[in-house]
Amino acid sequence: MLGDDADLVESSAWLHDIGYSPNLATTGFHPLDGAHYLRAVQGADESLVSLVAYHSCAVVEAEERGLVAELKNEFAAPSDELLDALTYSDMTTGPDGTHLPVERRLSEILERYAPEDLVHRSISRSSPLLTASVRSVEQRLAAVM
Repeated sequence: MLGDDADLVESSAWLHDIGYSPNLATTGFHPLDGAHYLRAVQGADESLVSLVAYHSCAVVEAEERGLVAELKNEFAAPSDELLDALTYSDMTTGPDGTHLPVERRLSEILERYAPEDLVHRSISRSSPLLTASVRSVEQRLAAVM
């Protein structure tokens, strides 16, 4: 389905949360911290870096954190097709690696954060977009199977 970009999306699926490492935290926003690390320390391909920076509606949380200008100024947005594929991977996989429906994954994330937490607000705001990304990939997968 992804052709030549399959390895890129697989790599981004493995690396998208690398910014959670306390050793990499500079902004406290894991998509940015991970993208900064991959670019500056690892010299990663910009396509990979942009997927990590923008994964799973990171723009919405960046707005909540006041970091949207930094995100958009430092990193080019990836294509919707690749970002949807990464979002599908993230939003259909639980913390323990099990496959979940997107609705259950979103509920699981919301359960971990209090309603006033900016992550809870961000996920609440971005849930329709995240669900639409997953549905788009599901449709594309059905068409090729």
